[in-house]
Amino acid sequence: MTLHDPGTIWFVGAGPGDPELITVKGQKLLSQAGAVLFAGSLVDRAATAYAPPGCDIRDSKDMTLEEMTDWLITRAQQHETVVRLQTGDPALYGALIEMARPLDAAGVPWRVVPGVSSAMASMAAAGESMTLPEVTQTVILTRVEGRTPMPEGEDLTALAAHRTTICIFLSITLLHKVEAALRQAGWPEDAPMLVVHKASWPGEEQIIRGTLADIKQRCREAGVVSQSMIVASPTLGARHWETLARSKLYDPTFTHRFRKANA
Repeated sequence: MTLHDPGTIWFVGAGPGDPELITVKGQKLLSQAGAVLFAGSLVDRAATAYAPPGCDIRDSKDMTLEEMTDWLITRAQQHETVVRLQTGDPALYGALIEMARPLDAAGVPWRVVPGVSSAMASMAAAGESMTLPEVTQTVILTRVEGRTPMPEGEDLTALAAHRTTICIFLSITLLHKVEAALRQAGWPEDAPMLVVHKASWPGEEQIIRGTLADIKQRCREAGVVSQSMIVASPTLGARHWETLARSKLYDPTFTHRFRKANA
């Protein structure tokens, strides 16, 4: 490979925290990488253990966007495979396009390997489902406005009016805003709430259950102030309900392409 024949930069989703939740493809690319740039503020360094001996590994938590893209471009001139290891999935709150544009301008090829989102990991940790027949079939992934403004029409109050499952990222320090928005949208005080801190992180995961009325106090008592997923959903706690609508896919009275109804 020459300076005019750069390697490929792979944006790999590291998953929510547990190093074993990276995809097989992501692990394989790490094992082949000559250089790895990982988001150390959110990705456990243990995920870089899949990289080979001698791999150039750099934590990006103290770098600007320009420093990161310069580092990636330089390493792509030296190695066939370069990995940018990002938390969760690269396409979700991952600055993917911001980093990819300079790579396009420099003529450096790049590709994406998806990862497990902390939204999915949080529901898995709590043993909950995002969707249920006749309850909700819609999931909203969003955040509340902090230093990063929200586009017009995407405020949480407007989204919460749909009364679907809402997974709220990057907002645990703004839980008071979450509560206010849900109340304004008409959610009752006893609406179930879920907060999962460091979903799937070995030895660090915390699951906090409560209601709209007390979830903030419960999080304060648990000392949870960072890296947490907030979930508001009419499906929470469904495994304890007395009755539950059945999925048509597995209903014996329902015919589909692979099975005829038997009742």
